[in-house]
Amino acid sequence: MDRLGSLLKEKRESKGVNISEASGDLEIKEVILENIEEGNIGAFKDIFVLKENIKSYAKYLGLEPDSLIDEFNEYLFEYTSKIPIKEIEKEIKSLNSKTEKEELKMSSPYTLSSKKYPKKYYVMIYAIIMLLILIVLFWSIKQITGNTKASNVISYIK
Repeated sequence: MDRLGSLLKEKRESKGVNISEASGDLEIKEVILENIEEGNIGAFKDIFVLKENIKSYAKYLGLEPDSLIDEFNEYLFEYTSKIPIKEIEKEIKSLNSKTEKEELKMSSPYTLSSKKYPKKYYVMIYAIIMLLILIVLFWSIKQITGNTKASNVISYIK
């Protein structure tokens, strides 16, 4: 990765382009381009995004992007093949536990079933609505009948 980064840096400097100008033209942050040029692979969380940035940067500088990506893939293979299996297994276990925790927090209609209320809550809501309707109905009947009795009493007095 150091060789790849230094190649990109040398090409950029030979063209007389400073890093901020390249950053503006590519719409990639300067920090990302600096990390690519320095070969700092640990600064990137997503290898696929890193590859896309390298490819864009190589095209911008007039280099062959596919050959640089092939070189990066070889470096990545050598880098990852030197990691002991125990460390890989440990990382997988920690990622699995993190993923399980994140899945519990995540809510999407496509990934998790939505949390539904128990049936008793729906029955209770319907009962309350029906009770309110009955109260309004009885109140309105009382108002109608109450006014009628009052008018009957007034007409009887006359």
